[in-house]
Amino acid sequence: MTSQHPEEFGYGHVVESYVTRMYGGLPRYLVLNGGRFLGPRWWHTTRFTRHLLNDAASITDEELEALLGYEWRSRLTAAWLIGVDRRERFRARIGDLLLASEVCYSGGAYCFALARFGSHADAEILTAYLDCYLPRADLHYDQPAALGALLRLDALLGTHHADRFTEPDGLWDEWVKGMGRLGYPSHTPADQRRWTDLQCDFANGWRRL
Repeated sequence: MTSQHPEEFGYGHVVESYVTRMYGGLPRYLVLNGGRFLGPRWWHTTRFTRHLLNDAASITDEELEALLGYEWRSRLTAAWLIGVDRRERFRARIGDLLLASEVCYSGGAYCFALARFGSHADAEILTAYLDCYLPRADLHYDQPAALGALLRLDALLGTHHADRFTEPDGLWDEWVKGMGRLGYPSHTPADQRRWTDLQCDFANGWRRL
């Protein structure tokens, strides 16, 4: 997949409007990536969330496509907006980007969007991603986020897609061992499920206001 600046499509405004808008001295994409808005003590949570919900509802599909075709900051932000608004028509696009794993950081946002969509099709995309990348014990990509999203979907759908990954001495354990040798901290499936739940419950809760 190629990366093109939105200006090339006549959407030069989208980065400033949706990606780099500032909150507490930080651009939106960094706030989304760090997750500080998920905690109760950040002073800017209400304003940040109100703007996020408004933008998720008002941004056009064309503007989202312009963001998804650019770099990681834009893709991360677009995926969050898609997930918050549950624009399921972007499922295939999000799945393609996740499986391609072209850029850093944005994969976790793709997983959030798929978890928000909440269907069997989304579970299949996440399963395909884990089948591809969990055997790569030399790559620290978005395996934790994908597993967390899949565990949430299993709980919602009554399925067991994640079981074969999380069985003792299975692919997840082997991947965690590989990451340990590379100096990365360990991840437990329960921790990843809790993080996905926190993200999705945040979106659910604010949408009810």
